[in-house]
Amino acid sequence: MKFPAWILLLLEMLFPSAAQGRILRFITLVYRHGDRSPLSTYPTDPHKAAAWPHGFQQLSEVGILQQKALGKFLRERYAGFLSPSYKPQEIYVRSTDYDRTIMSAQANLMGLYPNSHPEIPWKPVPIHTVPTKYDKLLKPPTRTCQRYQQLMEETINLPSYQVKLRKWKGFIEKMANYTGLKSEQLTLRGLWKVHDTLFCQKTHNMTLPSWATPQVLATLSEIEVFNIEAHVGMHAAQEKTRFIGGLLLGAILSNFSKMVCQDLPLKMIMYSAHDSTLIALQAALGVYNGHPPPYAACHGFEFYQESNNSFSVAMFYRNRSDQRPHILPLPGCPTPCPLPLFIHLTRTAIPEDWDAECQNPQSGPGRAVIALAAAVGVLSVALLGMGVLYWRR
Repeated sequence: MKFPAWILLLLEMLFPSAAQGRILRFITLVYRHGDRSPLSTYPTDPHKAAAWPHGFQQLSEVGILQQKALGKFLRERYAGFLSPSYKPQEIYVRSTDYDRTIMSAQANLMGLYPNSHPEIPWKPVPIHTVPTKYDKLLKPPTRTCQRYQQLMEETINLPSYQVKLRKWKGFIEKMANYTGLKSEQLTLRGLWKVHDTLFCQKTHNMTLPSWATPQVLATLSEIEVFNIEAHVGMHAAQEKTRFIGGLLLGAILSNFSKMVCQDLPLKMIMYSAHDSTLIALQAALGVYNGHPPPYAACHGFEFYQESNNSFSVAMFYRNRSDQRPHILPLPGCPTPCPLPLFIHLTRTAIPEDWDAECQNPQSGPGRAVIALAAAVGVLSVALLGMGVLYWRR
């Protein structure tokens, strides 16, 4: 969304750039777990679960090192902001309820809080989680969201979608012969699982079957990218993002408003999650670049207080350990983005009542609690923006 020049000028007057007087107040991080073993296998796979020391879906030693390196990067970036040792009032860590994400958070915190105590080489930090079936924040249950499923049916019936399926028909038939999977199992998601298995094996220097040529791997990668695009864009993209990434985006803004309004000492919230979590969040923000996030990719939100006591938001994306993180400007906004404008530009991506918009049947008190929490969060953010404007006047 582009704004007229007079609006941008007005925003600059209300929220002038003040880099020298800018103070970092709060950080939210969302990152993908580290390198892992495959999620599953296929009938003709020469490498079964026994080939992996801890079985399927588990964080590897490489993944542990990736997350520890991310933690060290965060320690260097925020050395003057976070205390050198863990303080419970400063940081809150939440993970999805999977071994690989919980262990990733542990490894990350080892890098963030290195311990020099001779008898305690590693100091534990609490990691919070909720059962997967209740985790709408980091793993939204879109399969049970009726409206989202309706939008996906409409997407699948698009002529452009069907053209792609016809293009890959012969390839999918060959994959059935190669993998031993039944034709009904070789959906786009089923093909993604095959690609994931081959990718993990190649990453860990295992010998791939002869049919897994570079061309086959490239086609599987193309199908994966297409499948992601179908789920976050292609058709009714703005409405889809409300279901897959809107709750998390709303929580990130709400958490900052609570920290400011309640004068909390909290400095950082860390979410250990999945590539799908990052994709959904970045799609809701309109910054997803079409490339699946690699292991240990990290999306950061930095909330600043300017010299005039207004607030702004800057975002970064670290998807390679050998390069500086990318600055992620919100479309239609400078960096850092004035908080009221950031809220305005992202308001359409945040649902007010997820279950109601999903057109799901009444689900008991949990729905009322979620709706109340969302309403309080939106109100808090709105009040914060109004307070800033009032202070300026």
